[in-house]
Amino acid sequence: MDLHLGWIDAVVMLAYLATAVIVGLSVSGRDKSLEAYLLGDRNLPWWAILGSIVATETSTATVISVPGKAYGPDGMRFLQLALGYCLGRFIIVRVFLPLYFQGKLFTAYQVLEKRFGGLTKRSASLLFLVTRNLSDALRLFLTAIVLQRLAGLDFVTSVIVMGTVTIFYTYFGGMRSVVWNDCIQFVVYLVGGIAAVFVIANQVPGGWDEIMRHGRENGNLQVLDFRPLLSYPFTFWAGLIGGAVLTIGTHGTDHMMVQRYLSARSQADAGRAVVLSGFVVLAQFALFLFIGVELAAFYSHQPEILETWRQQAAEKRWTTDDVFPHFIVNFFPANTGLIGLMLAAILAAAMSTLSSSLNSSASAFVNDFYLSWRKQEGTPAHLFAFTRWMTVAFGIVQIGIAIWARQLEKAVVDNALTIAGFSAGLLLGVFSLGVLTKRANQTSALLGGAVGLAVLLWLQFLAPSWDIKIAWPWFALIGASTTFVFGYLVALVSSPPGATE
Repeated sequence: MDLHLGWIDAVVMLAYLATAVIVGLSVSGRDKSLEAYLLGDRNLPWWAILGSIVATETSTATVISVPGKAYGPDGMRFLQLALGYCLGRFIIVRVFLPLYFQGKLFTAYQVLEKRFGGLTKRSASLLFLVTRNLSDALRLFLTAIVLQRLAGLDFVTSVIVMGTVTIFYTYFGGMRSVVWNDCIQFVVYLVGGIAAVFVIANQVPGGWDEIMRHGRENGNLQVLDFRPLLSYPFTFWAGLIGGAVLTIGTHGTDHMMVQRYLSARSQADAGRAVVLSGFVVLAQFALFLFIGVELAAFYSHQPEILETWRQQAAEKRWTTDDVFPHFIVNFFPANTGLIGLMLAAILAAAMSTLSSSLNSSASAFVNDFYLSWRKQEGTPAHLFAFTRWMTVAFGIVQIGIAIWARQLEKAVVDNALTIAGFSAGLLLGVFSLGVLTKRANQTSALLGGAVGLAVLLWLQFLAPSWDIKIAWPWFALIGASTTFVFGYLVALVSSPPGATE
């Protein structure tokens, strides 16, 4: 299923990469301090932060895998998760933003240091660094696999090019470059998605009427599912409750997102960006899910292809993730720029997450570890230079992990990504202990997090063998609840009321 790019498509894709570099260089001279480099001088407009939030949480999976959800039996039920995302963002604005705008904080985990102590801050930051770099390196790996299949590009070359370009503009431009490139990347993959909607519709016999008819009759257009199932991820309750808790964890305690809020001109601007980003994500999911509805209608008129896929699925060589790439390779107009636009959209989705990861990792390492280790406070010039080079270091680490991941089976990669997602629930549980209780101390917070991690690992690896199946949207809720409850019980036993360390 390899595609050989025409020169027009290649130019479009290369133009996108060049734009990312140019943006990074154009803002590089403005960073004269660590605060400017890591937080854009806390002077970025709310609408740019909104675009950056959405682009950062959008990965290649959104562009490629989400259409596959609507193509298959899940239909548009995936959209229910976005309802929870919207609800969770309101809670973030109400509970977490006031914490981050008390004083001049650089990272989310400095809040934990004030409440519990330095060990809790460093433990939370280390969990963030490990899970963030592992998960984003594996996303880089998966994106390179997609590019290899779609464009016939060499895998290692794809990883190195994506990683190097992202390191380059993040190194020179800092947070400003990340945010402005995120906004461009948001527009690129959104335009790519809209273009795909019309390209597919134009090739479905019967056009829009046939797409809607097929979607209604086969359930592809179904959005709401009120069945009380814990084992199925796309129900209303899993979406609303599980999705809300998940987004509180990922957007309320993950420094990659908190760093954006701290870059806003005010708490009100940050809140506006957070709340509105939820509705933009909902619309974005609807767009890519509708592409899946269209693909289901299109391939219903391709019986030979469907038969081939049935055979490949039986041999575990095909999944619904393959549907959209197959259409791009075989049915997109060649050498018109549209294929180049779709490849640019895939690159944009991957690089927006990667750049945010590098900048936030450098920020967390410098502020939560390096400054604590130094006996003497470094000069502003030294800290600025060191932070830049830490951006490069984390980029090299992620490129290395992505290349190494070729040795792993897909199931191992999927499990690694799931484990990386555990951090949202665990960090939310620890933050909740600090915000909602006065008795919890550093020991109880750390022990609660350890038990929460053990429970999540059991659910992921051992529970299925006992015929206990819990859908992934519930994992963040279970991790946060376990961490909070066990941590609070330890606090009740070990410390008097109101005690803190």
